[in-house]
Amino acid sequence: MNLTQEKFYKEITPNGYGIAIKQGDMLFSEQSEFQKVEIFETNSTLGRVLTLDDLMMTTEGDEFHYHEMIAHVPMMHHKNPKTVLVIGGGDGGTVREVLKHDTVEKVVLCEIDGMVIDACKKYLPTISCKLDDPKCEILVEDAIEYIKNKKNLFDIVLIDSTDPMGPGEGLFTEEFYTNVKHSLKEGGIVCAQSESPFANKEEIRKMYALLKKVFPICSTFTSNIPTYPGGYWAWAFCSNSVEPLSYWDERRGNEITKTCKIYNKEYHNARFALPNYLKELL
Repeated sequence: MNLTQEKFYKEITPNGYGIAIKQGDMLFSEQSEFQKVEIFETNSTLGRVLTLDDLMMTTEGDEFHYHEMIAHVPMMHHKNPKTVLVIGGGDGGTVREVLKHDTVEKVVLCEIDGMVIDACKKYLPTISCKLDDPKCEILVEDAIEYIKNKKNLFDIVLIDSTDPMGPGEGLFTEEFYTNVKHSLKEGGIVCAQSESPFANKEEIRKMYALLKKVFPICSTFTSNIPTYPGGYWAWAFCSNSVEPLSYWDERRGNEITKTCKIYNKEYHNARFALPNYLKELL
Protein backbone atom coordinates (compact mmCIF):
# COMPACT_ATOMS: atom_id res chain seq x y z
CA MET A 1 0.00 0.00 0.00
CA ASN A 2 1.19 3.51 -0.74
CA LEU A 3 2.01 5.05 2.64
CA THR A 4 0.66 8.42 1.51
CA GLN A 5 -2.81 6.84 1.37
CA GLU A 6 -2.69 5.70 5.00
CA LYS A 7 -3.72 7.77 7.98
CA PHE A 8 -1.12 8.29 10.69
CA TYR A 9 -1.20 9.52 14.26
CA LYS A 10 1.86 11.70 14.63
CA GLU A 11 3.43 13.32 17.67
CA ILE A 12 6.37 15.62 17.04
CA THR A 13 8.40 16.90 19.99
CA PRO A 14 9.54 20.55 20.24
CA ASN A 15 12.96 19.19 19.23
CA GLY A 16 11.65 18.39 15.77
CA TYR A 17 11.28 14.60 15.81
CA GLY A 18 8.69 12.13 17.04
CA ILE A 19 6.65 9.06 16.22
CA ALA A 20 4.10 8.00 13.62
CA ILE A 21 1.60 5.17 14.06
CA LYS A 22 -0.69 3.72 11.40
CA GLN A 23 -4.11 4.75 12.62
CA GLY A 24 -7.23 2.63 12.33
CA ASP A 25 -10.82 3.34 13.40
CA MET A 26 -11.55 6.05 15.96
CA LEU A 27 -13.36 4.35 18.85
CA PHE A 28 -13.92 7.34 21.12
CA SER A 29 -13.44 11.07 20.61
CA GLU A 30 -14.95 13.66 22.91
CA GLN A 31 -14.01 16.94 24.54
CA SER A 32 -14.29 16.81 28.32
CA GLU A 33 -14.29 19.79 30.64
CA PHE A 34 -10.50 19.54 30.70
CA GLN A 35 -9.17 18.03 27.47
CA LYS A 36 -9.83 16.12 24.27
CA VAL A 37 -10.02 12.38 25.00
CA GLU A 38 -9.48 9.93 22.15
CA ILE A 39 -9.03 6.17 21.85
CA PHE A 40 -8.36 4.65 18.44
CA GLU A 41 -7.38 1.39 16.85
CA THR A 42 -4.03 1.14 15.11
CA ASN A 43 -2.83 -0.92 12.18
CA SER A 44 0.22 -1.91 14.19
CA THR A 45 1.40 -4.18 16.99
CA LEU A 46 0.52 -1.42 19.49
CA GLY A 47 -3.20 -2.19 19.51
CA ARG A 48 -5.42 0.57 20.83
CA VAL A 49 -4.07 3.98 21.81
CA LEU A 50 -5.24 6.61 24.31
CA THR A 51 -4.37 10.24 23.62
CA LEU A 52 -5.23 13.38 25.58
CA ASP A 53 -5.16 16.64 23.64
CA ASP A 54 -3.49 14.68 20.83
CA LEU A 55 -0.56 13.61 23.05
CA MET A 56 0.32 9.95 23.58
CA MET A 57 -0.75 8.58 26.97
CA THR A 58 -0.75 4.79 26.61
CA THR A 59 -0.98 1.94 24.13
CA GLU A 60 -2.08 -1.63 24.64
CA GLY A 61 1.17 -2.82 23.11
CA ASP A 62 3.76 -1.08 25.31
CA GLU A 63 1.89 0.20 28.39
CA PHE A 64 3.67 -2.28 30.68
CA HIS A 65 6.94 -0.41 30.13
CA TYR A 66 5.43 2.51 32.04
CA HIS A 67 3.00 0.97 34.50
CA GLU A 68 5.31 -1.72 35.85
CA MET A 69 8.03 0.84 36.51
CA ILE A 70 5.95 3.53 38.22
CA ALA A 71 4.31 0.95 40.49
CA HIS A 72 6.80 -1.77 41.38
CA VAL A 73 10.01 0.20 41.85
CA PRO A 74 8.62 2.32 44.73
CA MET A 75 6.30 -0.42 46.05
CA MET A 76 9.16 -2.87 46.41
CA HIS A 77 11.14 -0.35 48.47
CA HIS A 78 8.42 -0.42 51.15
CA LYS A 79 8.35 -3.30 53.63
CA ASN A 80 4.57 -3.40 54.01
CA PRO A 81 2.64 -1.06 51.68
CA LYS A 82 -1.00 -1.07 52.72
CA THR A 83 -2.41 2.28 51.56
CA VAL A 84 -1.60 3.72 48.15
CA LEU A 85 -2.68 6.94 46.44
CA VAL A 86 -2.54 7.16 42.63
CA ILE A 87 -2.82 10.72 41.32
CA GLY A 88 -3.95 10.79 37.70
CA GLY A 89 -3.69 7.41 36.06
CA GLY A 90 -7.30 7.29 34.88
CA ASP A 91 -6.48 4.53 32.39
CA GLY A 92 -6.11 2.17 35.37
CA GLY A 93 -2.76 0.59 34.50
CA THR A 94 -1.00 1.81 37.64
CA VAL A 95 -3.86 0.61 39.85
CA ARG A 96 -3.66 -2.79 38.15
CA GLU A 97 0.03 -3.12 38.99
CA VAL A 98 -0.34 -1.81 42.56
CA LEU A 99 -2.95 -4.45 43.32
CA LYS A 100 -0.51 -7.21 42.45
CA HIS A 101 1.01 -6.51 45.89
CA ASP A 102 -0.92 -8.66 48.36
CA THR A 103 -0.08 -6.30 51.23
CA VAL A 104 -2.28 -3.57 49.75
CA GLU A 105 -5.53 -3.00 51.60
CA LYS A 106 -6.66 0.14 49.77
CA VAL A 107 -5.68 2.11 46.68
CA VAL A 108 -7.23 5.53 46.07
CA LEU A 109 -7.33 6.72 42.47
CA CYS A 110 -7.71 10.51 42.27
CA GLU A 111 -8.33 11.46 38.64
CA ILE A 112 -9.63 14.88 37.63
CA ASP A 113 -11.31 13.73 34.41
CA GLY A 114 -14.02 11.10 34.78
CA MET A 115 -14.33 10.82 31.00
CA VAL A 116 -10.86 9.25 30.86
CA ILE A 117 -11.86 6.59 33.38
CA ASP A 118 -15.15 5.77 31.63
CA ALA A 119 -13.60 5.62 28.16
CA CYS A 120 -10.75 3.38 29.29
CA LYS A 121 -13.11 1.03 31.11
CA LYS A 122 -15.01 0.55 27.88
CA TYR A 123 -12.25 0.52 25.27
CA LEU A 124 -9.05 -0.46 27.14
CA PRO A 125 -10.18 -3.34 29.37
CA THR A 126 -6.76 -5.01 29.65
CA ILE A 127 -5.39 -1.80 31.19
CA SER A 128 -8.40 -0.69 33.25
CA CYS A 129 -9.33 -4.18 34.48
CA LYS A 130 -8.78 -3.50 38.21
CA LEU A 131 -10.69 -0.23 38.51
CA ASP A 132 -13.74 -2.12 39.79
CA ASP A 133 -11.71 -4.04 42.38
CA PRO A 134 -13.21 -3.65 45.89
CA LYS A 135 -9.84 -2.42 47.18
CA CYS A 136 -9.91 0.50 44.71
CA GLU A 137 -11.66 3.76 45.62
CA ILE A 138 -12.13 6.12 42.67
CA LEU A 139 -12.35 9.87 43.29
CA VAL A 140 -13.13 12.10 40.32
CA GLU A 141 -11.68 15.33 41.61
CA ASP A 142 -8.72 17.68 41.52
CA ALA A 143 -5.78 16.08 43.32
CA ILE A 144 -4.36 19.51 44.11
CA GLU A 145 -7.37 20.18 46.33
CA TYR A 146 -7.72 16.60 47.54
CA ILE A 147 -4.21 16.37 48.93
CA LYS A 148 -4.44 19.59 50.95
CA ASN A 149 -4.50 18.95 54.69
CA LYS A 150 -4.08 15.18 54.24
CA LYS A 151 -1.73 14.00 56.99
CA ASN A 152 -0.10 10.62 57.59
CA LEU A 153 -2.46 8.64 55.33
CA PHE A 154 -0.47 6.83 52.65
CA ASP A 155 2.45 4.44 52.48
CA ILE A 156 2.95 5.14 48.79
CA VAL A 157 1.91 8.07 46.56
CA LEU A 158 2.25 7.58 42.79
CA ILE A 159 1.94 10.73 40.70
CA ASP A 160 0.85 9.30 37.36
CA SER A 161 0.24 12.69 35.80
CA THR A 162 0.10 14.11 32.31
CA ASP A 163 2.75 16.57 31.14
CA PRO A 164 3.14 19.93 32.97
CA MET A 165 0.45 21.66 30.92
CA GLY A 166 -3.34 21.86 30.96
CA PRO A 167 -4.97 19.95 33.84
CA GLY A 168 -1.59 18.51 34.89
CA GLU A 169 0.23 21.82 35.27
CA GLY A 170 -0.57 22.31 38.97
CA LEU A 171 0.93 18.90 39.81
CA PHE A 172 4.43 20.30 39.21
CA THR A 173 4.68 22.89 42.02
CA GLU A 174 6.48 23.12 45.35
CA GLU A 175 3.18 23.59 47.19
CA PHE A 176 1.72 20.40 45.71
CA TYR A 177 4.83 18.34 46.47
CA THR A 178 4.83 19.66 50.04
CA ASN A 179 1.22 18.56 50.52
CA VAL A 180 2.06 15.14 49.09
CA LYS A 181 4.97 14.87 51.54
CA HIS A 182 2.66 15.60 54.47
CA SER A 183 0.24 12.88 53.32
CA LEU A 184 2.87 10.17 53.78
CA LYS A 185 3.09 7.83 56.72
CA GLU A 186 6.46 7.21 58.33
CA GLY A 187 8.63 5.33 55.84
CA GLY A 188 6.44 6.50 52.96
CA ILE A 189 7.60 6.87 49.36
CA VAL A 190 6.55 9.13 46.49
CA CYS A 191 7.10 8.23 42.85
CA ALA A 192 6.32 10.77 40.12
CA GLN A 193 6.66 10.48 36.38
CA SER A 194 9.28 13.05 35.41
CA GLU A 195 9.30 13.26 31.63
CA SER A 196 11.91 12.28 29.06
CA PRO A 197 15.56 12.89 29.99
CA PHE A 198 16.30 13.24 26.28
CA ALA A 199 13.34 15.26 24.98
CA ASN A 200 12.29 17.28 28.07
CA LYS A 201 15.56 18.39 29.66
CA GLU A 202 14.39 21.80 30.86
CA GLU A 203 11.22 20.36 32.40
CA ILE A 204 13.26 17.76 34.30
CA ARG A 205 15.69 20.39 35.59
CA LYS A 206 12.85 22.51 36.98
CA MET A 207 10.94 19.57 38.45
CA TYR A 208 13.87 18.09 40.34
CA ALA A 209 14.89 21.50 41.68
CA LEU A 210 11.44 21.71 43.33
CA LEU A 211 11.43 18.11 44.55
CA LYS A 212 14.83 18.52 46.18
CA LYS A 213 13.51 21.52 48.12
CA VAL A 214 10.74 19.37 49.58
CA PHE A 215 12.20 15.88 50.07
CA PRO A 216 15.46 15.08 51.89
CA ILE A 217 15.84 12.02 49.65
CA CYS A 218 15.25 12.59 45.94
CA SER A 219 16.62 10.27 43.30
CA THR A 220 15.64 9.18 39.83
CA PHE A 221 15.32 5.98 37.84
CA THR A 222 14.79 5.45 34.14
CA SER A 223 13.52 2.93 31.61
CA ASN A 224 12.63 2.74 27.95
CA ILE A 225 9.10 3.39 26.69
CA PRO A 226 8.88 2.88 22.92
CA THR A 227 6.02 5.29 22.20
CA TYR A 228 7.00 8.16 24.51
CA PRO A 229 9.10 11.13 23.33
CA GLY A 230 12.69 10.01 22.93
CA GLY A 231 11.78 6.41 23.81
CA TYR A 232 13.33 6.97 27.25
CA TRP A 233 11.59 8.02 30.47
CA ALA A 234 12.40 9.04 34.04
CA TRP A 235 10.61 8.81 37.37
CA ALA A 236 11.39 10.65 40.59
CA PHE A 237 11.85 8.56 43.74
CA CYS A 238 11.30 10.68 46.86
CA SER A 239 11.06 9.99 50.58
CA ASN A 240 11.75 11.43 53.99
CA SER A 241 13.70 8.37 55.10
CA VAL A 242 13.89 5.59 52.48
CA GLU A 243 17.03 5.42 50.34
CA PRO A 244 16.94 3.90 46.83
CA LEU A 245 17.88 0.21 46.68
CA SER A 246 17.67 -0.09 50.47
CA TYR A 247 15.07 -2.90 50.48
CA TRP A 248 13.55 -5.55 48.22
CA ASP A 249 11.04 -8.12 49.46
CA GLU A 250 12.05 -11.50 48.02
CA ARG A 251 8.66 -13.18 48.54
CA ARG A 252 6.55 -10.38 47.12
CA GLY A 253 9.04 -9.56 44.40
CA ASN A 254 9.30 -13.11 43.12
CA GLU A 255 5.52 -13.46 42.92
CA ILE A 256 5.07 -10.13 41.13
CA THR A 257 7.88 -10.81 38.68
CA LYS A 258 5.94 -13.85 37.39
CA THR A 259 3.13 -11.50 36.25
CA CYS A 260 5.35 -8.85 34.63
CA LYS A 261 6.74 -8.40 31.13
CA ILE A 262 9.62 -6.11 32.07
CA TYR A 263 10.01 -5.91 35.85
CA ASN A 264 12.38 -8.13 37.84
CA LYS A 265 14.93 -7.65 40.61
CA GLU A 266 17.92 -7.25 38.31
CA TYR A 267 16.12 -4.76 36.11
CA HIS A 268 14.93 -2.88 39.21
CA ASN A 269 18.46 -2.47 40.52
CA ALA A 270 19.82 -1.35 37.18
CA ARG A 271 17.22 1.41 36.76
CA PHE A 272 19.03 3.71 39.20
CA ALA A 273 22.21 3.74 37.08
CA LEU A 274 22.07 7.04 35.18
CA PRO A 275 23.80 8.31 32.04
CA ASN A 276 26.20 11.22 32.49
CA TYR A 277 24.02 13.78 30.73
CA LEU A 278 21.12 13.06 33.10
CA LYS A 279 23.36 13.28 36.15
CA GLU A 280 24.37 16.74 34.95
CA LEU A 281 20.73 17.78 34.57
CA LEU A 282 19.93 16.74 38.15
